[in-house]
Amino acid sequence: MESMYLQQCLGTCLTQGLAEVARVRPMDPIEYLALWISKYKDIVTLEQQRQKDMIDLEHERQLARMEQEMMERLKAEELLFQQQLAFQLELEMQEKEKQKNEELQRAQALNKEMSMENMARGEEPIPLSEDLMMGSGKTLAEISDRYGAPNLSRVEELDEPMLSDVALNIDQDL
Repeated sequence: MESMYLQQCLGTCLTQGLAEVARVRPMDPIEYLALWISKYKDIVTLEQQRQKDMIDLEHERQLARMEQEMMERLKAEELLFQQQLAFQLELEMQEKEKQKNEELQRAQALNKEMSMENMARGEEPIPLSEDLMMGSGKTLAEISDRYGAPNLSRVEELDEPMLSDVALNIDQDL
């Protein structure tokens, strides 16, 4: 039993140390063997530490790979989210454009209907204003100054310079 313990703990160390003492044949073999065993212990300790460090390094590499994969998945998710958001915004813009076109068609149909009614009564047709064409959100009754239309202030177009009726009357007087 004791030989088993000695063989497990000191077998390799003593065998190699004694072989080294026999090869070198130092003046003081006991001191040489003691120093050799001390150095052997340091080498074994360093080797064990190196193996432990290698295991830790491999573990850190695995963690880094997992983190890298997680970052790539997050970037892919973010890109997908941005694409979905862009698609959703595009759909909303298309819907708004569709509503705007429908509103313009309704306004044109209303103008055409009112023009036909005016022609049937013998009046001049009401021209479709730019504001209505551009989809300003105002109805024909809101921008019309014909008889029967609500009494609203005039809608002036800012695009084209127009002389007011007062300015025209002043020019005629001169």
